[in-house]
Amino acid sequence: LAKGSSSSSTSSPRFDWGLDRRHRFPLRQESVRTVFIQTENTPNPESIKFVPTNTVVLDNPDGTGHFLNKSDSMDEILKSPLAKELFKVDGVKAVYFGADFVTVTKYAEHKWQLMRPEIFSILMDFFENPDNKVLLDQPVITDTTILDDDDEVVAMIKELIEDRIRPAVQEDGGDIRYKAFDETTGMVTVQLAGSCVGCPSSSVTLKQGVENMLTHYIPEVKAVQALEEEEEGDHDEGVAETKSQKSYEERLRQAGIPFSD
Repeated sequence: LAKGSSSSSTSSPRFDWGLDRRHRFPLRQESVRTVFIQTENTPNPESIKFVPTNTVVLDNPDGTGHFLNKSDSMDEILKSPLAKELFKVDGVKAVYFGADFVTVTKYAEHKWQLMRPEIFSILMDFFENPDNKVLLDQPVITDTTILDDDDEVVAMIKELIEDRIRPAVQEDGGDIRYKAFDETTGMVTVQLAGSCVGCPSSSVTLKQGVENMLTHYIPEVKAVQALEEEEEGDHDEGVAETKSQKSYEERLRQAGIPFSD
């Protein structure tokens, strides 16, 4: 490679490791597309051009690119799943998508040597799937999407759930979704899904995992409760309705799990 350029690539084939932590062997082997990422310096020392080989980044009929700044509205950023991921890298200020390249611009105080590995990883993961689209017609909004009207506390709660809590819960076949935050009581309301629903240990997960992490990093959060649906075993009611989860102490006692602060 020429001076000022570098490249990285994914390996093929790649193993997809099972989520069951009791099995430490590859459950499935699949071939994936090999993507090489080359970098080129630009006249701006705060910008680097990332070029994925043999890849169409943005297929605009008129040949124009697409620019996004981290300060743009969340609706605009969410139209690009790739931009959303790149803006999670500490120091990324703006991204530009051309026909066959991505230019990333950083804030001056940040260092490329710390940012490049994470940017490489995001680009390779994204472009190795040819079905991924850089731009969508409509923004993708989820429970942890940080909206323009979210205050700082809600934004931090959503970020912790998405980046730290949800991956751990999903390892056990479940999921957790943000529902609400009451700033008066400091109560965060979440909803459990998948294997977490009806699981006795979900009480421990909520108390020792979710609540402890949120209260540790966000002083405004005082407690966490979950929403759960009643079973349709009550013939008088005949329907399931959502209710606030009982206190953690009660749920732990019902599950036969000793509770202590």
